Amino acid sequence: MTEPVIICRCEDITLEEIQELIKQGKHTIEELKRECRCGMGPCQGRTCTPLIAQELAKTLKSNVGDVALPTFRPPTAPISLGALARGDNHD
Repeated sequence: MTEPVIICRCEDITLEEIQELIKQGKHTIEELKRECRCGMGPCQGRTCTPLIAQELAKTLKSNVGDVALPTFRPPTAPISLGALARGDNHD
């Protein structure tokens, strides 16, 4: 038996898991991300997103450039409930 190929090191997602999800109809990186958390670890997909895009393109017989990239959201900073209650503005 061969060792599994890890695609997303942060979330420990294998190539086989990605291929299975694609077979189940998950045809965008966003759908895969929601299903198995790929790209949601500390690296925020910097390592796995290109690999997943390549796998999607290969399976769907399209160009890697045609695979839509996931939505990136800006980081947030925690605030205290007291700051909310007081209406503090830290702009």
